[in-house]
Amino acid sequence: MNSSVSPVPEPPLPGGVVAAALDDVAGIGPFFALAVGGSGDGWHPVGDTYARGAADLVAATAGRYGTAELRIGASLVQFGHASRLWSPVLACALLHGVVPDLAGLQRADDGPALRLPAPAGWPAPAADRLPEVLYDAVVTRHLEPLAAGLRVKVAAGLLHGNAASALVGAAAALRAARPAQAEPLTRLTDALLRTGRLAGTGLFTGPGPAFRRRSCCLYYRVPGGGTCGDCSLRT
Repeated sequence: MNSSVSPVPEPPLPGGVVAAALDDVAGIGPFFALAVGGSGDGWHPVGDTYARGAADLVAATAGRYGTAELRIGASLVQFGHASRLWSPVLACALLHGVVPDLAGLQRADDGPALRLPAPAGWPAPAADRLPEVLYDAVVTRHLEPLAAGLRVKVAAGLLHGNAASALVGAAAALRAARPAQAEPLTRLTDALLRTGRLAGTGLFTGPGPAFRRRSCCLYYRVPGGGTCGDCSLRT
């Protein structure tokens, strides 16, 4: 994973502050839950998963949905992973002014759950810098290495669309749980959708936040599947 720059120029926060923020946001929903501490048995560095293209999860996901198309499994795995990254990062930054340090992130050996061996992080920077810091934390350091390691061909635009859709989904869940944060959350989400590879992936279409992406995650191709609410294929 790319770790060439520190996300913010501030001294790191005490571990207890980061742990408290992560514990609070974990109650919002399952994608916001990021395990912290405990035994390392049954976990491995997420970078190992990226290097292997998440092949175990891709195969298991394709099998669970009854499809032989591994690119569908790869798309759904990447989408889910993006959701598990954006959700706690977005919530911690907005609700607690904390940017969790995901450099030591681990993945469960038997599934997609994520864990930090120890809590670490930095104070969130000013609002004008926050989008680039969160983009770096999630997209540059995690989603790009995952995409680079995939062993099946998946269009880059599809993966970027997944990342954007996962971001908007996380924002919608956070808004529902903490409606008082609606305005700053919308501003932050909109700014992120204009950052880096997320730019041009889709458009806000209304409050909620509602989003219409310009690509499709391929879920419609699984047996019994259909189009998602933000899918470009919906008419």
